[in-house]
Amino acid sequence: MADYYALLGVPRNASNDDLKKAYRKLARELHPDATPGDAAAEDRFKQVAHAYEVLSDPETRARYDRFGERGVGGAGANMGEGFGAGGLGDLFDAFFGGGGSPFGGGAPRGPAGPPRGQDLEVIADVAFEQAVFGATVPVTVRTALRCEVCNGSGAGAGTKPVTCSECNGRGQVQRVRQSLLGQMVTSSACTKCGGFGKVVVTPCPTCNGDGRVVTDKTYQVDVPAGVDTGSTLRLTGRGAAGPRGGGVGDLYVHIRVAEHERYRREHDDLVTDLPVSIAQAALGTRFTLPTLDGDEEIVVPSGTQPGREFVLRQRGVPRLKGRGRGDLRVRVRVVVPTKLSDFETELLKKLADSRGEEVHSEHGLLSRFKSAFQ
Repeated sequence: MADYYALLGVPRNASNDDLKKAYRKLARELHPDATPGDAAAEDRFKQVAHAYEVLSDPETRARYDRFGERGVGGAGANMGEGFGAGGLGDLFDAFFGGGGSPFGGGAPRGPAGPPRGQDLEVIADVAFEQAVFGATVPVTVRTALRCEVCNGSGAGAGTKPVTCSECNGRGQVQRVRQSLLGQMVTSSACTKCGGFGKVVVTPCPTCNGDGRVVTDKTYQVDVPAGVDTGSTLRLTGRGAAGPRGGGVGDLYVHIRVAEHERYRREHDDLVTDLPVSIAQAALGTRFTLPTLDGDEEIVVPSGTQPGREFVLRQRGVPRLKGRGRGDLRVRVRVVVPTKLSDFETELLKKLADSRGEEVHSEHGLLSRFKSAFQ
């Protein structure tokens, strides 16, 4: 480990105030919350913290000046652990006013008051056509609603919550303890009022003093055109109410789209198979295709090959993040008959003979196989 004075960037005759100023500056620059993912910065931060711990105490500083690192337990000894049970967080409490890390990494210590309600999640089952064109669907969720009897205060009729005598309405209590750096002040939620700052003396009998009741609630959700399974809609202020008048959370609606009997979705396109017979593919035909927008006529020209696509522009899914719609793609699937009558077999044989194609019917092969064993 480098020289402790060099780590802090101060001369060996630096005063305690100089040490503190140097450490505060480096701590802000190197703290893990300011340099997320930078292992080198985090390691140097720990070294700087250990150096300050040693040099800020007159006794350990004198041992370091005389014996070096051996006089204070070696490099990195108890690094990050010599600041009491709270570790480095207590050091920041002492320097930066009890708010945890100066970069927001510590636990927030806001003003007293009821907390915000929880965010909730629910799955909305949506029909295929509703996902394509948009719709309004109901969703029911188990949630906490503000108690109408006490209007969310939690107090019984004719009474009000009173200011907590333990924390004087702050919702937090401060404790002072001694450390290597002198007196340290830590804050924690008041155990008497639970951090609310007020105490309900006479609870509301409907909500038992919580200020909210648990029930099922149905909301009408506007599903935009173009959503798909996995899409999530956020309904602000439709989550659970906070206790005793606290804010309301949000409701996250996860979309699950049902399958369609004919169509499937590929991104913003709709895809369907068009089964045609061998004769229809060879000679051509016409089909009336029922689409989500109405009937469309599909002309299959003679000589159509399996897998050919007919594309109907702007007949697909509306683009959720953009303009226009995808396409409707109709893929030809030639269906080969599995059972033929004798008449149909003869017709296909004549067709094969006329085209010079060699065929072996299953019936002929089976007859020759049987005759071989007679």
